[in-house]
Amino acid sequence: MITQADFHPARWLRGSHVQTILPNLLRPRHSIPLRRERLELPDGDFLDLDWAPTMDGPLVILFHGLEGSSRSPYAAGLMRRLHDQGFQALTLHFRGCSGEPNRLPRSYFAGDTGDMAWVVEQLTQRFPERPVAGIGVSLGGNALLKWLGETGDTNPLSAAVAISVPFDLDKAARRMERGLSRLYQGYLVGRLRRSTQAKCRRMPLPIDCTALPQLRTFRQFDDAVTARLHGFRDVDDYYGQCSCRQYLHGIRTPTLILHAIDDPFMSPEVIPTEPELSSTVHLELAHHGGHVGFVEGWGRYWLERRVPHWLQQSLTMSV
Repeated sequence: MITQADFHPARWLRGSHVQTILPNLLRPRHSIPLRRERLELPDGDFLDLDWAPTMDGPLVILFHGLEGSSRSPYAAGLMRRLHDQGFQALTLHFRGCSGEPNRLPRSYFAGDTGDMAWVVEQLTQRFPERPVAGIGVSLGGNALLKWLGETGDTNPLSAAVAISVPFDLDKAARRMERGLSRLYQGYLVGRLRRSTQAKCRRMPLPIDCTALPQLRTFRQFDDAVTARLHGFRDVDDYYGQCSCRQYLHGIRTPTLILHAIDDPFMSPEVIPTEPELSSTVHLELAHHGGHVGFVEGWGRYWLERRVPHWLQQSLTMSV
């Protein structure tokens, strides 16, 4: 089902770039103390979890976006609000995103569902009496929706939320090569280059490390680095296999997708149509909101209101 979101920004906040940039530059930091836990993976690598203070409610796992972490403004805001609402919130850091480089000659990518599945399995074994929900943001949202669609009825999550998801990775990457979106691309690809250069200095990688300075676009970086590190033939093979849009029809978990039509990280053509969604997926579209923005006014963030409210309703019904 596709409906119109009840997000209404202040008149001076309707621009897509204002919505995207403002929360990252001016958002007040009302973060809560976090406890870090390291999980050792079967392949010899590790994942870091950041836990909000202990609560007795359902577990809600946040899967961050590209180069994000629990310190990202959207993550800190959601974690705080979820904690205030009685949820046991935690952030799963993808490999290499917790502030410490991961050990193996690989990283994370938009279709990396294996690590999230392994972590959820560990948590459901540890807390068998609690429902578990997932929130995926941008790249993390793409991976979450892909995993939900791949696993269908066997997925262990009781509910899921996906925010500002690229849906079609190729179309999203090509959109980032146009207009002001190139500024976001330059910033993010620059961070990816630097982290990869640091990894090149620590261990041998199956890529041409000398070519990293010439990689300026997502497609170039994903072709030369992401695809090669993670077993894909090339960038088209990576995008083709990992775009979540093709998996949406297989989702059986109650799932809310929140998306802005003016998201500068992608064009409206990436947004799925209603026939592509399963009956358990509810897509709420807003005319404004930018990329993971949704700022209603000064200090008021719609995501922090909408996400906990929907989870409260969904998880109560699932118990």
